[in-house]
Amino acid sequence: MQDSYDVVIVGGAMIGSSVAWHLISDPGFDGRVLVIERDPSYLTCSTAHTNSCIRMQFSTPLNVRVSQYGVDYVKNFRARMGDERVPEIHMHAFGYMYLAGDEAAAETLRVNQHMQAGLGAATRLLTPDELAAQYPFYDLDGIVLGSHNPVNEGYFDGTTMFDWWRRLARERGVEFLHDEVVGMRCEAGRVVAVDLASGGEVACGMVVNAAGPRAGRVAAMAGLELPVEPRKRYTWVVEAASPLGQDLPLTIDPSGVHVRTDGRYYMIGATPDEDPAVEPDDFVEDFSLWEQKAWPAVATRIPQFEALRVVNSWVGHYAFNTVDQNAVLGPHPELENFLFVNGFSGHGFQQAPAMGRGVAEWILHGEYRTLDLSDFGFARLARGGMDSELRVI
Repeated sequence: MQDSYDVVIVGGAMIGSSVAWHLISDPGFDGRVLVIERDPSYLTCSTAHTNSCIRMQFSTPLNVRVSQYGVDYVKNFRARMGDERVPEIHMHAFGYMYLAGDEAAAETLRVNQHMQAGLGAATRLLTPDELAAQYPFYDLDGIVLGSHNPVNEGYFDGTTMFDWWRRLARERGVEFLHDEVVGMRCEAGRVVAVDLASGGEVACGMVVNAAGPRAGRVAAMAGLELPVEPRKRYTWVVEAASPLGQDLPLTIDPSGVHVRTDGRYYMIGATPDEDPAVEPDDFVEDFSLWEQKAWPAVATRIPQFEALRVVNSWVGHYAFNTVDQNAVLGPHPELENFLFVNGFSGHGFQQAPAMGRGVAEWILHGEYRTLDLSDFGFARLARGGMDSELRVI
């Protein structure tokens, strides 16, 4: 380990590794990069608890473009990595299915579908009759409209992407350090060094905050306030006594509970009705959420799922942006060498390719070149944010 690095990345999970790879693989970069990760097993990070899905069905056009870039990246992963050892990534396109339970929700689906289609997404609207014909297992009582995209939406093997970003970044000289940043030293509007839990400090040219649910704490070390906090999200993997005879789209019930195909099993997710910020190391499960919310909603919408057996369950954290549920990206206006890549509100895994490239481009060129991500900038938070992302599940 050196005493000084051109770029220090705080957090080495999916987002931090994406930044490291995109930076070190750019021919125009010849600096030194250090990734500081408090838990190199990654057992408790958001990356380990993701459902690993990608979709086009967002309410914000920029999020649609980010996912379109991500799908292209996934489909051409080996070519983008430039190494024959890298495997191609599997993607299972079952699509998302948003179900509207009233006319106001249906109108939102119509507006979003029009925008998504204008950007080239294959989102289609389905009436209750069309839903019944194509997906006869749904109980459509109270459903007004459905929105489904059968193209480029579904599961992808993001773990393989994460693994190869880290592997090849190391091979090209990125250093990964098992330690924790506990403080920062700032002088004349810049972060000049980060303090380590193990003792000592590391001087830096730039600091990238890629700390996921801990991003607010990392920002506070530099004297900055970032409205990103950990929120609990629950997942259950279940076996059905009476499986469906076809793939189940990732179905978002009007209750907010969602369920999808997961091989021979099904994966169910839910948000607590009371959704406060929690400690980033709080992974305690509330088992009543399954009995009182998740299972009743799924069994009502899909009567064939009345008999389910839970084979696995876990709690993960969203790095939740409380202002507009969109990413916070790029430099702080008053601390010029402190860069954010935070606040994805559950979308970080699928947005990692575009965000990693974007931050690398900013470090190298002082601008975004592949995608214009400037709307995600920190300054918009003081103005009340950009248009809120309505499609957060």
